[in-house]
Amino acid sequence: MLHYPLKKQLFSLNLSAIVMTILGFWLSASFLLDFVVMPVLSLTGMMADSGFINASYVLFGVFNRLEIICAAAILTVFFGFKFNHLFGDRQALNALVIASVLLNIALVCTYLVTPQLAGFALEMTSFNGVAVMPTSMVAWQALYWLLEVMKFCLGMTLIRWCYQRACAIA
Repeated sequence: MLHYPLKKQLFSLNLSAIVMTILGFWLSASFLLDFVVMPVLSLTGMMADSGFINASYVLFGVFNRLEIICAAAILTVFFGFKFNHLFGDRQALNALVIASVLLNIALVCTYLVTPQLAGFALEMTSFNGVAVMPTSMVAWQALYWLLEVMKFCLGMTLIRWCYQRACAIA
């Protein structure tokens, strides 16, 4: 007679650890980009350089695509939570909604906010020599920061739930 528990142990994944690792990477990289890299570039005068717009567009483009991958992986893992009944029904549904919102935030930043901000930056440098941010660009910056705050709050909520889940197992 075959014993299947051995087979089950070989393919057992700690989904909470996977979510915490992905979210930890994503949120810390986002924090590093927003609060270390961009301020350093600003303080050193790199933003006044003509190649800054292209370089920052590429930097944010690559990072935004990494965000999409992270958000999609998190959503996939929470479908695994729901399928395996590892959370209660209500919390599993809430986690799926939050993971979906995180994916949508990454998509909006990638395909809407970053191109708009890059376009305004090109307009700002090509038409006038004055480095004054147009009011429409200020609105896009505000949207970006609102999405960043939402991402951090929702991401930390999922980390907290997964940490509680991981502690309950131990």
